Amino acid sequence: MVSKSYTNLLDLASGNFPEMGQPRERKQLHRVMTVPGVISELDDDVANSVASDVPSSVVLDRMIIVANQLPVKAKRRPENKGWSFSWDEDSLLLHLKDGLPEDMEVLYVGSLRADVDLTEQDEVSQVLLDRFNCVPAFLPPDILSKFYHGFCKQHLWPLFHYMLPFSGNHGGRFDRSLWEAYVAANKIFSQRVIEVINPEDDFVWIHDYHLMVLPTFLRRRFNRLRMGFFLHSPFPSSEIYRTLPVREEILKALLNSDLIGFHTFDYARHFLSCCSRMLGLEYQSKRGYIGLEYYGRTVGIKIMPVGIHMGQIETVLKLAEKEWRVGELKQQFEGKTVLLGVDDMDIFKGVNLKLLAMEQLLKQHQKWQGRAVLVQITNPARGRGRDLEEVQAEIQESCRRINENYGRPGYEPVVFIDRPLSLSEKAAYFTIAECVVVAAVRDGMNLTPYEYIVCRQGVSGSECSAESSGPKKSMLVVSEFIGCSPSLSGAIRVNPWNIEATAEAMNEAISMADSEKQLRHEKHYRYVSTHDVAYWSRSFYQDMERTCKDHFRRRCWGIGLSFGFRVVALDPNFKKLNIDHIESAYIKSKKRTILLDYDGTVMPQTSINKTPSSKVIQIINTLCSDVKNTVFVVSGRGRDSLGKWFAPCKKLGIAAEHGYFMRWSAGDDWENCGQSSDFGWIQIAEPVMKLYTEATDGSSIETKESALVWHHRDADPGFGAAQAKEMLDHLESVLANEPVAVKSGQFIVEVKPQGISKGSVAEKIFASMAESGRQADFVLCIGDDRSDEDMFESIDNALASGILNCSKSVFACTVGQKPSKAKYYLDDTADVIKMLEALEEASDPSPSAGNSP
Repeated sequence: MVSKSYTNLLDLASGNFPEMGQPRERKQLHRVMTVPGVISELDDDVANSVASDVPSSVVLDRMIIVANQLPVKAKRRPENKGWSFSWDEDSLLLHLKDGLPEDMEVLYVGSLRADVDLTEQDEVSQVLLDRFNCVPAFLPPDILSKFYHGFCKQHLWPLFHYMLPFSGNHGGRFDRSLWEAYVAANKIFSQRVIEVINPEDDFVWIHDYHLMVLPTFLRRRFNRLRMGFFLHSPFPSSEIYRTLPVREEILKALLNSDLIGFHTFDYARHFLSCCSRMLGLEYQSKRGYIGLEYYGRTVGIKIMPVGIHMGQIETVLKLAEKEWRVGELKQQFEGKTVLLGVDDMDIFKGVNLKLLAMEQLLKQHQKWQGRAVLVQITNPARGRGRDLEEVQAEIQESCRRINENYGRPGYEPVVFIDRPLSLSEKAAYFTIAECVVVAAVRDGMNLTPYEYIVCRQGVSGSECSAESSGPKKSMLVVSEFIGCSPSLSGAIRVNPWNIEATAEAMNEAISMADSEKQLRHEKHYRYVSTHDVAYWSRSFYQDMERTCKDHFRRRCWGIGLSFGFRVVALDPNFKKLNIDHIESAYIKSKKRTILLDYDGTVMPQTSINKTPSSKVIQIINTLCSDVKNTVFVVSGRGRDSLGKWFAPCKKLGIAAEHGYFMRWSAGDDWENCGQSSDFGWIQIAEPVMKLYTEATDGSSIETKESALVWHHRDADPGFGAAQAKEMLDHLESVLANEPVAVKSGQFIVEVKPQGISKGSVAEKIFASMAESGRQADFVLCIGDDRSDEDMFESIDNALASGILNCSKSVFACTVGQKPSKAKYYLDDTADVIKMLEALEEASDPSPSAGNSP
């Protein structure tokens, strides 16, 4: 019997959850088809479904925003008589509408913060859709608990905040049933999206770590769906992230999005590093935009910190003034300098570190005793667990100790508020605070400093700004480990673990001259007021449009099972080589040229033993024996290796070291195709390569007769790539006056004589055949890496110059589905061998030689 802890991920992706059972059937929302499709397709995971469910036939762009919770408050009416709903004015999801086009309809998909009975769910769904444009996802209680309090809060939240599960009590060991619940919950969210989506016209914007595998469920159904994802938490470094047992499943799911957003470059850099180290993907930056090439799709990486809603803060300020709360606080703290902290009750917010810094401030700078007050507001805890209880106990003990040691009648150095406060109350505290201190040890963004800055600026014509008649000023002491820190250049940044340094920063902040505080405040206010939530959402939407602009021009299809699923997107002119088609053209042709790369084409890159198999030798011998054929192996390998391996193939042409050495058959002498026989440059290049080899563990130098190659496939991916780039620049500099070319390839840097390439080999073969009256009417050229692109380009040049007849059969083919100058592709070396076997069967072996020039 198979253990349930190893449940097949394919079952998970299909919604088969043996431990938890299937959710009970519910009546679906009314659906109207607007494009051809079969309604039943919506009830399973057919990857290429084009079903649409928008209750409208009008074609308009629409934004579907998917998050764990809807921006709606739900409250049961008295005596259990139904529900009342209202917008949650604090929700970021509600505010981001301001940045989207005015005529764009916004639809929300998420869960409710309320337990709705199964019998009421259909009615609640209809009310929320009609009145709020919201589609609720109801999670069964067993899935909800394991999904949110289990996988999200016990695994993802601690890990993304750099807490490793060193022990059973510290985050908990990985529990696969919690992962199953996470997948189940994401699938339920996907079903709700599928019920209302029009895949041709809608954008989907998914939010935060609760829904990181949702992109795969949606991409399976709609290959061309325009979809973005934004992570509101930190993303950890690869050393931390790689400890997650389902690390690759989550990465691959995220890469099914078109655009992935992060608050800071650090978070994006960590994500890109994980993609490089775990999936072998490298990113490129073009015109300021970062993109990851993933199976022919470019996944955009967006770096843009979220902002606040200016209108909401200003409204709250006016309310605080109306309630006289500001005046009360000014009177309460008259003559005192107020430092303020506003944090969630969370193990990562560093509240106790802040209290210890306050204690150090009072100890080191006695002038502040009796004058400085730290008001610490803590929002109710969202999570639960022993760690949180320990932090709460530490905070209470620190508050008691500080107030006992430094307090006096009428003065408490720490005012601790652990009850829920309204926004207007918080705004009132912001208004009277001289400095805000954020000491979080890790935080995704943290908008508290932004809110403080706007509150200190106040509302024009209002009495509730800090100094309504004088210049505005504010000070910030912020942890360097929070997302907003890079945006606040005038803040004093601290390492919150360094208690003494944080205390000195607090002293500096409240001791600073008013003119300096004013300058810093003005700089911060200019940024915060212009980079608000609308600016953020507008920028993300525009980048989604740009990233997805070619969606409906390209041919797409899905491949892979479970979380290995991905969509391959190719240029319409780029297609898989059809064996029947090439076999038919092969049979009809009279003069054929076949050019084969070796490594990665007829020999898998991963093979340790690079000697060709007896099957490969047999196929090539049969092809060479056909009098109509001219067959060449064109490789970067040395002539000795290739000559030895292909000794049984007497009629095979070989171009070794990218064409520096060439022979038409085993009986011919090797030709030297180099323009120069001066290899003095080796004395310059070799010491440079040795220098980098000694400094880069896992790298090596390959010495060929005509070239030097530095390999870094076995080195650390990040370090090896960085060293390769540095070496390339170094070699280009020292060899600038030498007759050589310095090029980079797949895990290599190569120095070789100028004018030598696989492209020049192809041109020479085509020209030689044309001159002898044997112009090829069938060309097959197969390769897998960057050096083979030169061959594909030379075929285009030969067609343009007339050396090859453009009406004839030309098959330039790359191995693997990737951007290429070739018009065709085959999936792997097994596909190549299968295709060559078909040509072998169609060949007519003859005793006559086939490779004479």
